[in-house]
Amino acid sequence: MRAPFQILAIPYRIVDGNPRYCVFHRADVDQWQFISGGGEDDETPLQAARREIFEESGIHADGILQLKSMCCIPTDVFPRESLRHWASDTYVVPEYAFGFACGEAIKLSYEHTSCIWLDYDEVRAKLQWDSNRTALYELHCRLKAGET
Repeated sequence: MRAPFQILAIPYRIVDGNPRYCVFHRADVDQWQFISGGGEDDETPLQAARREIFEESGIHADGILQLKSMCCIPTDVFPRESLRHWASDTYVVPEYAFGFACGEAIKLSYEHTSCIWLDYDEVRAKLQWDSNRTALYELHCRLKAGET
């Protein structure tokens, strides 16, 4: 059963002293975003992030950094079957954001057609969702400040 929250996970690596971020092109719509998905059953957001990272990239992520960035997502973007187990007054769900160092090759799931590694400005320009841009900004600031 889908839990009433969402996660967002940003893969990054440091190349020649500069952070690069991996962004994914969705298979079902023409948009770029980071790894995202919902919690299942009694998962915590961190457990859901680990699972979603593996499902969408094939990476067993260690050292996941939970970001302070959060947003709420309207429930009308989720399939109806997800909503039937939630309280009737659940109109938005929280999205928890994470960053993780990624040194391995990514193995795409069926949810994405491609992924690319870009610098901050390039990846920011590709993102559709404000929550992705905000989480990217926080992670970028943390990486530049050496906080990971």
